[in-house]
Amino acid sequence: MPASRAPQNRGGRARRRRTKAPGAATAKTAAARKRLRPPRVLTFVDAVARHGSIRKAADALNVASSALNRQILDLELDLGSSLFERLPRGVRLTAAGEVFLAYARQAISELKAVESQVEQLRGLVRGQVGIAAVESVAGELLPASISRFQAEHPNVRFRVRIGVPDDLVAALIADQVDLILTHYPPPKKHVAIAAVANQALCALVVADHPLAGRDNLRLRDCLAFPLALGDATLAGRALIEQVLAQASFDLDPRLVSNSVETMKAFAQMNRGVCFQFRNPGRSPIPGDMVALPLVDPPLLEAKLILATRRGRVLPIAAAAFTEMLKTEWM
Repeated sequence: MPASRAPQNRGGRARRRRTKAPGAATAKTAAARKRLRPPRVLTFVDAVARHGSIRKAADALNVASSALNRQILDLELDLGSSLFERLPRGVRLTAAGEVFLAYARQAISELKAVESQVEQLRGLVRGQVGIAAVESVAGELLPASISRFQAEHPNVRFRVRIGVPDDLVAALIADQVDLILTHYPPPKKHVAIAAVANQALCALVVADHPLAGRDNLRLRDCLAFPLALGDATLAGRALIEQVLAQASFDLDPRLVSNSVETMKAFAQMNRGVCFQFRNPGRSPIPGDMVALPLVDPPLLEAKLILATRRGRVLPIAAAAFTEMLKTEWM
């Protein structure tokens, strides 16, 4: 008798497990529906344009390249015009492709904005903020601002990329990011300036350095110490060159780099001097360093610029972060 009940119990348990499966699937489906997704063909066109290759775009989207290519061909048939010129190594946008790509990116951007606005109506502030920034803000200013914002809005996620000014503007115009932080005034045709803050170029030295007790410095005061200098891709280098063009001295840096962290490490290890954009005034730096503002006239005019793409309606999370920065800077 006990033996005859065992299969029934096993069967009963099996039936109970089977009845749970639809519920689990429903939960997964509900989770998948939490985010609005743009029409796949728009995503496909955007990806192919960014990667310059159907195969690379398919790999990035995790779809079969043949399926992606078929979607593009069907769209071209419907439009009556080719969107991409097929080359031996990849593809290139045609004139019609440029027009359609602008529409696709605008539609994707607007869909994100609509989703964000609907979530705001439900009392939620969530989403993802994409920022491209110069390296000078990567070590302290930007992480600190993100931390303050997430203290109020813990459901917002950030995606940060660091690059040179031209690359930042290109990413903004292509809607790959929502905001940029740069020291170079961007072209006003495609970019709108949201806020501007003073951001002095400072000399960074270790806390017990002979210069550390000074309230400010001139570039000439740094000549007696090992110097680390940014390369031509960094905005600080351009400002320093303006000073040198009018000065009776020149700099002989022991290290030239496009990495702020590398230059800081060099200055620490060699009791030298490096240069970085920071808020005016003497302030502690991670790694037991201090920042001393340089008062040579061109260096006092340095600015940090927050910009968005002209004509774009930002998602709520990005707009809220922009407003926070504007409030802090003004």
